[in-house]
Amino acid sequence: MRNMTETVKQLIIINIIFFIGTQLVGEVAFKFLSLYYPESPDFRYWQPLSHMFMHGGVMHIFFNMFALYSFGIALEQYWGSKKFLFFYISCGLGAAFVHVASNYYFFHQGLETLIANGMSKSEIMTILSQGKYDSRWAEILSKSDFQSFISSFATPAVGASGAVYGVLVAFAFMFPDAELMMIFLPIPIKAKYFVPVIVGLDLFSGVTGFSIFGDGIAHFAHVGGALFGFLMMWYWKKNQFQKNRWN
Repeated sequence: MRNMTETVKQLIIINIIFFIGTQLVGEVAFKFLSLYYPESPDFRYWQPLSHMFMHGGVMHIFFNMFALYSFGIALEQYWGSKKFLFFYISCGLGAAFVHVASNYYFFHQGLETLIANGMSKSEIMTILSQGKYDSRWAEILSKSDFQSFISSFATPAVGASGAVYGVLVAFAFMFPDAELMMIFLPIPIKAKYFVPVIVGLDLFSGVTGFSIFGDGIAHFAHVGGALFGFLMMWYWKKNQFQKNRWN
């Protein structure tokens, strides 16, 4: 096992502490630190940051931390700790922004349809804030629109995946010919092809609602982390900041 860089090690430790702490404290911690929709009564201003240290299960945190370890070390060695941490947190916040923006779109699409059918916005928001829904909504909205409407408001987001997707994009930028493999597809693929395909699959799942990797995945958060990672790498490369260490 190669030597782990300091920031990657600390990020992994913090994620593990958050995960164990959440299991011990229970639902209260999960509800307090996960990212809720801003119009939800459960939203708190720190959640765009805290949610990226929360995880929904053992496999969730394992895959995220394994990816952080696998790709983050090379970036931190090249950039230095401060620049890597800035990049990582920025991608996580970018992922939160895109996730919330997509939820805003899906939620208000459904909300406007319900209002157009004679329902009161204040009544709708009151019912949702109580963790309930009106059965009439399912009769007005299509099945997919109804599910998107409810989940956008009520389902919190957790995980470091958005930040990790930014790390993946940065790795592909800096080491495009490095060969990577998926666990379920053990065929070496160069990073410059592998990463765009993974991000493209998430974008497809987010747009169509057909999840290739399973249910309960915040696909637009993945895409958001990748997008912000790409924009930052493009900006740094254009301005020749890529090789500067911030230590």
